[in-house]
Amino acid sequence: MKDYIIERVVNTAWYIVNNNTTVRQTAKQFGISKSTVHQDVTKRLEKINAPLAAEVRKVLDLNKSERHIRGGLATKDKYYKQSHGETADIMG
Repeated sequence: MKDYIIERVVNTAWYIVNNNTTVRQTAKQFGISKSTVHQDVTKRLEKINAPLAAEVRKVLDLNKSERHIRGGLATKDKYYKQSHGETADIMG
């Protein structure tokens, strides 16, 4: 594996662990695709740093267990904005 790939994998993994972010948020932060982030932290990271991969897995599993809640809040926010004007934001 090339050095720049190893560096990217480790950097994205630490970003996820330290900031408790989703794959989508991490991809946006690093300017890479969600597919690349996912491939990096689920496949490549295990070969580079297994303990870090386990930490990332915990965050990803938590995100997966909460995603239906985030989706519901986004939908609720969408319809709230439609009925109360675009400036409303009930999610935060």
